[in-house]
Amino acid sequence: MRLFLHQLRSEQRIFWRNRESAVFLFIFPIMLFVLLGSFYSDSTIVGYPAVDVLLCGMVGYGAANTGFAGMAITLVVRREYGILKRLRSTPLPAGVYFAATLGSTLIVFALQTVVLYALGRLFYDTRFPEDVLSLVFLVLFGSVAFTGLGVGLASLIRSAEGASAVVNVVLLPMAFLSGSFGVRDYPAALEAIAEALPLKHFIELVVGASLANEAPWSNLKALAIVAAWAAAGAVLAAKRFTWEPKER
Repeated sequence: MRLFLHQLRSEQRIFWRNRESAVFLFIFPIMLFVLLGSFYSDSTIVGYPAVDVLLCGMVGYGAANTGFAGMAITLVVRREYGILKRLRSTPLPAGVYFAATLGSTLIVFALQTVVLYALGRLFYDTRFPEDVLSLVFLVLFGSVAFTGLGVGLASLIRSAEGASAVVNVVLLPMAFLSGSFGVRDYPAALEAIAEALPLKHFIELVVGASLANEAPWSNLKALAIVAAWAAAGAVLAAKRFTWEPKER
């Protein structure tokens, strides 16, 4: 436990001291919500105020941006710069290291979610979720699921220079198709792709908990799809992840 807490504090210091990382992972989804909210403040989507649906979408985007993108880029950069190799030679167990990085991701995403709901209430009079415990569960579930996917993707990326490009090629289309940025009205082919994406189903879970007062386990299909993607990422990481730089 002492090693875990020490590494968790280190991960948090590194995150907040890296201003570029803090802006991209923590502030960017918040900024997008504030800007996009002004376009949707007077409309409705599937029976709910559009800005409330947008808020749920941005919570989903925050989970993917923080857990998936942040974890993938961080691991690739640390691996290629030899940081992971040096960490592996210390007494810090691999499991503790990954638990600490997951814990750091959870802290960042939880803070981001609180800020999103607070700003939504302040600027656009969005509602707070009636079932706060369901939202807390989804924050934890989303952090674990998208972090697992991030570790899996990191095992496929070969260079630190290409990490951000590869991650955004995956993240941004997924966020667009999944409805993170608002209205979803796509052709059948794109809708079929969206149905297979974990982010779409995670956003559905957030909408259910935040707007429909539904417990996450009332939508077992969405839970199963997100969990299946997380498991696939973990299996890929177990087979392909390495602590050694891939480019020499």
